[in-house]
Amino acid sequence: MKNMTCIEDLRQAAHRKVPRAFIDYAEAGSYAEQTLRANRSDLEHIKLRQRILCDVADRSTKTTILGEPVALPLALAPIGLCGMQRGDGEIMACRAAHEAGIPFTLSTMSICSIEDVAAAVDKPFWFQLYVMKDRGYIRSLIERAAAAKCSALVLTVDLQVIGQRHQDIRNGMTVPPQVRIKNLIDIATKPAWALSVLRGKRKTFGNIAGHYPGMTSVTVLSKWISEQFDPTLSWKDVEWIKSLWPGKLILKGILDVEDARAAVKSGAAALVVSNHGGRQLDGAASSIAMLPPIVDAVGSDIEVMFDGGIRSGQDLARALALGARSCMSGRAYIYGLGAGGQAGVARAIEIMRNELDVTMALMGVRRIADIDRHVITSL
Repeated sequence: MKNMTCIEDLRQAAHRKVPRAFIDYAEAGSYAEQTLRANRSDLEHIKLRQRILCDVADRSTKTTILGEPVALPLALAPIGLCGMQRGDGEIMACRAAHEAGIPFTLSTMSICSIEDVAAAVDKPFWFQLYVMKDRGYIRSLIERAAAAKCSALVLTVDLQVIGQRHQDIRNGMTVPPQVRIKNLIDIATKPAWALSVLRGKRKTFGNIAGHYPGMTSVTVLSKWISEQFDPTLSWKDVEWIKSLWPGKLILKGILDVEDARAAVKSGAAALVVSNHGGRQLDGAASSIAMLPPIVDAVGSDIEVMFDGGIRSGQDLARALALGARSCMSGRAYIYGLGAGGQAGVARAIEIMRNELDVTMALMGVRRIADIDRHVITSL
């Protein structure tokens, strides 16, 4: 994978190797994709301050996330259908993250189950939770995550209803893929992908299949999921979940100062400034635009993480400069997974770590804690 020199190289390789429906699922935003584009364009607009003749020989990308030491200020974000980018994709990504010294977050909508991943790795991982109408099922998921010794629960709070993603509808996105002529032709041209998925532990949502009799049917399962997202979700549910979860709670999907203050009051250990990768409210502000006011309001009271458009070490530096303690990235490692499995994820992490290291040197800083607004020339 050494010939892959940047995340864009991995992206192009993934496009060649993974069926279009699953690439589109990972890449697409909701509706007109205005917020999706803003996540990247607003990040790129931030200009870093180049400094010279600074002693940067002894520098380190190491820091902490939730009090735990990490090799760089990055966690792999929860991605649904990770195991459809490559068979056993969640296990591969988790192993790569652990070897790199950073956290991995398993999605509720993963292909491999909580237990599958726990049995395949020797370190704790994070689990991401969607709150559904069936609160008994949610309680059981929390209990399963605790039994698997997950070290943090990432509660996604911005998906009471699903923002429409046009590409998924056009592609007939299901797991496994619908038997459509264009899907069959696409899969036929990607035999290595098909073989990896066939060899994988599971072919559908591992955390949900078997929850009810007959739930092994993909059609029944997909219908159940679409009906389960709960528009009644409120801060009372956050309080209920916190009472059940014995470990650290992270609230993901905060994009407003008032909501950030409520997150502090909830007792969560951290919040993630995020707009769900531009996949929910189209027309919402970019994550990076809302990071500074949220940090200014609550940064001294709660650990603030950032998610939205991270594709490089320079992006990591930009978010850290505006007050994030650490970042999440999803699409970047998904490209690595599609391009080369576990080695591809490892390469994605390595690329961003190396870019952050060089960026720090050229900005004249040696420690993650030294990256603040003084390294920015303009917003």
